[in-house]
Amino acid sequence: MSADSSKPIVLVTGADLAPEAQAILGEFELVYAGRAPTEDDLVRLCQAHDPVAIIVRYGRITARIITACSNLKVISKHGSGIDTIDVDTASSRGIAVKAAAGANAAAVAEHTWALILACAKSVTELNDRMHAGHWDKATHKSLELDGLTLGLIGLGAIGARVAAIGIAMGMRVIVFDPYVKSSPAGTVLQTLDDVLSNSDVLSLHCPLTASNKGFLDRNAFARMRTGAVLVNTARGGLIDDAAMLDALKSGKLRAAGLDTFAAEPPSADHVLRGVPGITLSPHIGGVTSAAYTKMGVGAARNIVETLAIQTAVSN
Repeated sequence: MSADSSKPIVLVTGADLAPEAQAILGEFELVYAGRAPTEDDLVRLCQAHDPVAIIVRYGRITARIITACSNLKVISKHGSGIDTIDVDTASSRGIAVKAAAGANAAAVAEHTWALILACAKSVTELNDRMHAGHWDKATHKSLELDGLTLGLIGLGAIGARVAAIGIAMGMRVIVFDPYVKSSPAGTVLQTLDDVLSNSDVLSLHCPLTASNKGFLDRNAFARMRTGAVLVNTARGGLIDDAAMLDALKSGKLRAAGLDTFAAEPPSADHVLRGVPGITLSPHIGGVTSAAYTKMGVGAARNIVETLAIQTAVSN
């Protein structure tokens, strides 16, 4: 895309955007950064095109990227988590930061349950054993979820869907979320300590913040029920990986299902690779065709609506 376009520029930190989202942004020129843009790539694109908005798909939006823009008005996340955006720098420059809240809730909730069931029923391990010629019917026992307690950290759009499925499966559902005052029928709000100590399955659905980074540490695992299952489709930085590995080795954790990691992608020699009892997926909980469209549309609408409000206020 040429930098001298007569249309204002929207920079997309990815290689594509759903056609439905493109249609919403018809009055803008779209510049795509590619599938794996570096900070230097994004700084160069910002300097070359001076976008009025950035749609964040991949990579981090740092202070250096933000300050490379002289006309930036809004940073819009293609998804629900804004921890990859330097919100403080954006706010100090009067730049709005928006998320497509709830756009991928169904997809992530479904993937959460895929991981819960994979852990409870040893799906990947039994699959590997079967392909290797084994028949473990006489020796294997899965975990039955009916009547057990599902604990949720976070009750946003995703957590609420996970809760509803847990209730339908006959589980008791308990929740810790300091930002909600009431919870859906069939769920009970508890303190963080109570959720940790009372959960047979613990699932994370909260944003990553400076205050909760690594909150699942050795002390937290010590308070959990022996033989619990841990699933994380939120953010990898919420968990102390070394403490989790020790909990798995000791039997404190039965299994863990992880879709997110502190550094993505994990290195080839990452401590989580090849560990029995851990089911891994490459941060694809929200990656479905439907979610791709909904996240793109949400991100595009946030840009159009934010710029319209800013224009109205300035006039």
